[in-house]
Amino acid sequence: MIFCKKRCIFFTKRAESFTFALVKIQDITLGQYAPRDSVIHGLDPRTKVLSSLFFMTLLLFTHRLELLLLFLGVVLSLFALSKLNVGLALRSLRPFLWLFLLTFFLHVVFTKGRTLLEVPYVGILVTEEGIQKGIFYTLRIGILIVLAGLLTLTTSPMSLTDGIERFLSPFKRVGVPAHEVAMMMSISLRFIPILMEEAERIRRAQVSRGARFDGNVIKRVRSVVPVIIPLFLSAFRRADDLALAMDARCYRGGEGRTSYYVLRFGRADGVALGVVLLLGLPVIFLR
Repeated sequence: MIFCKKRCIFFTKRAESFTFALVKIQDITLGQYAPRDSVIHGLDPRTKVLSSLFFMTLLLFTHRLELLLLFLGVVLSLFALSKLNVGLALRSLRPFLWLFLLTFFLHVVFTKGRTLLEVPYVGILVTEEGIQKGIFYTLRIGILIVLAGLLTLTTSPMSLTDGIERFLSPFKRVGVPAHEVAMMMSISLRFIPILMEEAERIRRAQVSRGARFDGNVIKRVRSVVPVIIPLFLSAFRRADDLALAMDARCYRGGEGRTSYYVLRFGRADGVALGVVLLLGLPVIFLR
């Protein structure tokens, strides 16, 4: 009876760890497509790529916190127009929590200014300007990640490939393989969630064989090795299978290929680009 009870507790803890790991994998929204019947989904992919690049460029040249908050409101409004849950935006930030903490810490430690706190025995000075810069740059990185995730969530991989190919098509005259570059980018985005699911499957298989993924930092780093090596082998195998499948369908690159769906700018695309420019004007003059 005691043995059965211990086994039940063991499998319960394992199930909880599996659930936690699955949640972390689902947090990665970059490369995933969420089909909805919304205005944003119906826009031309070139409109969405142009708007995203425009907003990202403005973000990089913005140096005022109130403008970043304006950007945040715009991005959340776009999520609402896309009929996507705002929780997806927050969930997409979880895998980059280490980056946010590192960015905030570096600015707090290395920015000079009015000292608010001195850490004893270490000599670290926490300054007011460091905290302000840490919050600012952390928020900027977060908005960039959410904006990139919104692009992939509202645009199917094939539409995104077609849009990028149209943008790169003028460079064919100088020898740039527009179709091949767009195809590689689309495949890379498509493989992100697939490889994460594969990593979780391998982790579960290793746990069933007695592998441990807890303990101190050194033990956790060592426990990653039994997952990384099979994951690399699986990635190479999937890439080889994909190459064989494309070769079996007589894929020979973009030369002479035509599209079944022809991309055309509509009235909604013109209105969307106009709204994007109007929203960007205050940032350009007040940055």
